Amino acid sequence: MLTGKQKRYLRSLAHHLDPVFQIGKGGVNDQLIRHIEEAIEVRELMKVNILNNNDDDRHEIATEIAERSGCELVQVIGKTIVLYKESKDHKEIVLPRKS
Repeated sequence: MLTGKQKRYLRSLAHHLDPVFQIGKGGVNDQLIRHIEEAIEVRELMKVNILNNNDDDRHEIATEIAERSGCELVQVIGKTIVLYKESKDHKEIVLPRKS
């Protein structure tokens, strides 16, 4: 579980990132989750964009993706979701310590 301080730090890092995946009217499926799991292992931090043709609740989509992929949900802002997962092999981000 991320602290508020850690989430603020991750949000600042994610600000300049472009979305890696887009979720359309098809919604969240197993293939999307598998691709997110593979990409987050290399990147640690990434954005996912929800397209306008998706009518599902953005917070429910974000929660489902985070739970199914084993990521931490950093932020949902507009139609953009920010996800974080510490990489096993490609660790680059050092989070502020929990205090």
